[in-house]
Amino acid sequence: MSEITCKHFKVTGKVQGVSFRAFTQRQARLLNLTGWVRNCSDGSVELLACGTEDALASMEAWLHNGSDWARVDQVFVEKAERENFDGFEIL
Repeated sequence: MSEITCKHFKVTGKVQGVSFRAFTQRQARLLNLTGWVRNCSDGSVELLACGTEDALASMEAWLHNGSDWARVDQVFVEKAERENFDGFEIL
């Protein structure tokens, strides 16, 4: 069984008002990740995702492109303390 870890991501660019959170939630669920995604007051989107290293790497790769309407400028990633979530939610 693979170990579960968590990562905090912050995505900048044109990522609000383009369904980025909904697409992120869909992708996270496809990858069996748990956690949350939300808009930030500075126009970025942040998420906390927990799952296997492979799933988190896939999510990070996806975030660099985002949804079809988004324009991703940067993705910041840092390890986070492990938390337990029931699913992946939009906050």
